[in-house]
Amino acid sequence: MNNEKEEKCKLDKIQVDDGKAFDFGKTAEYYGRFRDIYPKSLYDKLYSLGIGAAGTKWLDLGTGTGVFPRNLYQYGADITATDISEEQLDIARNLSSGMDNIHYEKVAAEDINYPEHSFDAITACQCFWYFNPEIVVPKIKSLIKKDGIFLKVYTSYLKEEPVTQDSNALVKKINPSWHGAASALEDLRRHYFENPQLDSFVTEIPFTRESWHGRMMASRGVMASMNEEQLAQFDKEHRAMLEEKYPEEFTIRHKVFLTWYKF
Repeated sequence: MNNEKEEKCKLDKIQVDDGKAFDFGKTAEYYGRFRDIYPKSLYDKLYSLGIGAAGTKWLDLGTGTGVFPRNLYQYGADITATDISEEQLDIARNLSSGMDNIHYEKVAAEDINYPEHSFDAITACQCFWYFNPEIVVPKIKSLIKKDGIFLKVYTSYLKEEPVTQDSNALVKKINPSWHGAASALEDLRRHYFENPQLDSFVTEIPFTRESWHGRMMASRGVMASMNEEQLAQFDKEHRAMLEEKYPEEFTIRHKVFLTWYKF
């Protein structure tokens, strides 16, 4: 395969759930309540790479409810956080009250329009596989400053955990189009910029039955894509499964993947 074809392959948009529609706006309330679960060690790592440092300008793409900006705002960066969902951004603004260095904007990653070399850091956390790289990659190259950093984060619960196996099986039973982590894992194999730097680690995250149920409800395969009847079925059966098989409190191992590129 020649270089032109290889580049085109890399820039093809990743297929998610066979193209089935999903809308994270539907998950906004649950996302705000149950998806701020990332360990302090992750934020320490991001800060060590220069994300959030005082005197820098940081763009967070696909920010959702603003989890990453909210957990790093105290370091003093000038943060622009964008998302396509107004519902998610409404939650983000409420949760960011008083964090005046975070500025939210409703805009798709493909439509961002800022001056060249505007940002010291650009991040995409739990979301880059949803973007069209043919459009977004050139924008990132244009927007990043010399010596700047672009960083992607993906965090996933381990499928070997019994509770994740049971929860995933129920999602698939009700919503067979859901392919779980397949699109995120495909994104990990793709590098749109030169000289990728990689890191990963496993961490245990504590849950209660209620918080794990909420975390699953807020996922793409459940609240973001199920109809009302399917959602009611999942809500009932998932709660019953957790009550029958699992204690009130437990931990679930997650793996955190970081990929970053220096410019």
